[in-house]
Amino acid sequence: MPKFAANLSTMFGETAFLDRFAAARQAGFDAVEFLFPYAFDADDIANRLARQQLQLVLFNLPAGDWNAGERGYACDPRRIGQFQDSVGQALEYAAELGVGQLHCMAGKLPPKVSPERAHEVFVENLKFATAAAAKHAVRLLIEPINTFDIPGYFLTGSKQALAIMNEVGADNLMLQYDIYHMQRMEGELAATISAHLPRIGHIQIADNPGRHEPGTGEINYTFLFGMLDRLGYPGHVGCEYIPASTTLDGLGWRAATAASA
Repeated sequence: MPKFAANLSTMFGETAFLDRFAAARQAGFDAVEFLFPYAFDADDIANRLARQQLQLVLFNLPAGDWNAGERGYACDPRRIGQFQDSVGQALEYAAELGVGQLHCMAGKLPPKVSPERAHEVFVENLKFATAAAAKHAVRLLIEPINTFDIPGYFLTGSKQALAIMNEVGADNLMLQYDIYHMQRMEGELAATISAHLPRIGHIQIADNPGRHEPGTGEINYTFLFGMLDRLGYPGHVGCEYIPASTTLDGLGWRAATAASA
């Protein structure tokens, strides 16, 4: 059975964020991830990780004003300086929290910026970020995201992401493969994962439609989890789903996964 990490930005929403670490441990998780730590002191998060004996596997670089709809700005030629500053901020938190990989959101295609120019800026920003991250033994991840949930998002498919990774040419740049997003954009989940697993640094899950827990939609997670075991995927699977009811009520899929392993 794969190793699962609770996503504290989408799960355990019944409690305040800093209380979700204990909730995840009590629910049987030994690893967590979340979108952003920057609204909190790193020490506060580190203390909760240590107290609950949780491993933090991932968080994102700063992505702008989330509540206003921003979803990163790594492809925006007007915000290169801001992006470079954000890399430094994320690496400071990574060092405090002991996390070994960070996700860089590409962002939406900026107004009056051509896709070609956005691509050029994204590649150059990734070269900067991977070089900085390498000094801290941190991996950088990029994730294609579906344009139904985030219209205008720049990075939308696995082929596009892999081509960008080739162009950047950094050993510490890997693919974050979100099964929910890629089911909506391209399908071919098993074939893509099997073909590119050595380049996948992190996998995330949610079912479709609804982005709820496994077993609530069309994706055959029993098959996919078994495939990941057969392929020897070494990383965690991030549970970045929105519980259909309460988080605890929706955790039955884990027992089903264990029973089928």
